[in-house]
Parts: sequence; C-alpha cells; structure tokens
Amino acid sequence: MSALADQFTRVFREEHRAVRDALLDLVDAFSARDRLRIGSLLGWIGVLTGPHFRYEEEALYPGLVEIFGAEYIDKLLTDHDRAIGTAASLIALAQRARLNDQDVVRAIRYVRSILPHVSDCDGLSIMVERLPEDRVRAVFAARERCRDAGLDLLRWAGDVRGRPALAPE
Repeated sequence: MSALADQFTRVFREEHRAVRDALLDLVDAFSARDRLRIGSLLGWIGVLTGPHFRYEEEALYPGLVEIFGAEYIDKLLTDHDRAIGTAASLIALAQRARLNDQDVVRAIRYVRSILPHVSDCDGLSIMVERLPEDRVRAVFAARERCRDAGLDLLRWAGDVRGRPALAPE
C-alpha cells in the first residue's frame, strides 16, 4: 500500500468516527429530549457530512466504479439520498415545539438507519489502496476543495448536488 493510500485510510476513518460518535450522541440527546444538544449535534453533523459526502460523490465514488461497477456506486449514492432526507426529517423533528414519545422513537430510528452506511462506507478505504496514486491525490484535492467551500450537508444538497433526497424509511 502506498503512503498516500495509507494516509487516506487514516483520514477517512477519522471522519467516519466523528460522524459515528455524533450520531450516537444524537441518539442520547433525543432520548434525554435535550433540545439544545440536539440542535448543536444536528448542526455539527451537517458540518461534518457536507464536505465529506461531497468529495465522496465528486471524486471517490467515480474512482471506484471500475472496482465495484456502476450498480454498487448507485447504491452508495442512494444511501446518501436517504441520509440527506433523513437529516432533513431529523431537523424538522427537532424544531417541533415539544418532543413526544413517538417523536423520540422516530428520531432514534432515523439516526440508527444512517449508522450502517457510516460503517459500510468506512470499508471503502481498502479499495482505495488499489487505486493509482494520481487518483488518490485527486480524491484528496477534492476533499480540500469541498472542505474549503464549507457547505453543510443540506446546503450542499440543496444548492449544488443536483440529486433529490429521499424520505427516511
């Protein structure tokens, strides 16, 4: 494995850990009906996932088509469609005047529906090891460009992405 691919694996894993931890903290916040913490975590998750989803879609996923085929990459994009729709639904729940028991159960179900994508996506880094170094460099360049743009998840999805979100399951 190249040093650059190894660096990518470390960076990618840390990004997924941050999202995982924020989502698990969000479960706790909804369980406690801690509205301040819920709002803060939703904002943080948006900041983390906007650039991350963007560089995955703009650089990483296209580079993995030759390994996985277009069908699996479409599944990853659909996972993002659903995660974006779920994020919007979580924000709508959080903005209710009062969270009832059903709202809390729904919110926790929504958060848990995103977690498998976080863990599954983390495994993509072992496939990046097989990409040519120039492709890995291009993914890093896209990552920096997306981070510099600073768009949170819903702003990127609404203003730049060009694919519709899907409602949570």
